[in-house]
Amino acid sequence: MKIFKAVTTVCCVALMGAALTTIARADDWNRKTVFTFSGPVEIPGVHLKGWGVLPAGTYVFKIVDSQSDRHIVQIFSADEKTVYATILAIPNYRLKVTGKTVITFRERPAGEPQALRAWFYPGRAWGEEFVYPKAVAIEIAKSTNTAVLSTQADLPLEVSEPIRTVNEPVVAQLREAPVAAIQPSGEQVQLAQVVTPPPAEQLVASAALPGTASNLPLIGLFGLMTLGAAFALGAFARRFQ
Repeated sequence: MKIFKAVTTVCCVALMGAALTTIARADDWNRKTVFTFSGPVEIPGVHLKGWGVLPAGTYVFKIVDSQSDRHIVQIFSADEKTVYATILAIPNYRLKVTGKTVITFRERPAGEPQALRAWFYPGRAWGEEFVYPKAVAIEIAKSTNTAVLSTQADLPLEVSEPIRTVNEPVVAQLREAPVAAIQPSGEQVQLAQVVTPPPAEQLVASAALPGTASNLPLIGLFGLMTLGAAFALGAFARRFQ
């Protein structure tokens, strides 16, 4: 019957659309971004031993855990096989939204590596401002004459093995670490004095995001089940032609 053919076609088209949407949303929630640095870049967070300063090269940034008011960002090698750093970031506002990825640095004296400051995903007003250990934040704030986000939490600065999942204890420490801002004078001030938080509705949406990409296999399974149902419906329709 024609009606069965039409239903089968609609199911297949809908499934293709759902698959494409799933892929797009997967990249959107973790904001996977590839960066190529032309020079050395100092990074905060818990880094792989010997990688506190990234040499010039290509790296992949992803959000691996999204809480309402803070995010956990990881920096990977270009092939995504090695995790160089796991970093605490706080959402911060930019005045001009662009359609391109933007990464900002804190300019430092000649001969010193630039310090990673923030990462803005295309089309988003709120980006990720990175949090440094207090001692490093004080040094950067003085040398750049700008406020720097910092934490006094007793975190390991180096690890011998990459942090591969958000279930590791150090990630829990990052989630709970108190964050403030260090002024160039060395004074510590409240975060609200230097960071513009997202509106409440965005915080709620952010909190609802998955902590990892582990839901994607389930979505894929659902897609396969739907595809199977579409073929079964088609076969059923042919029997009544």
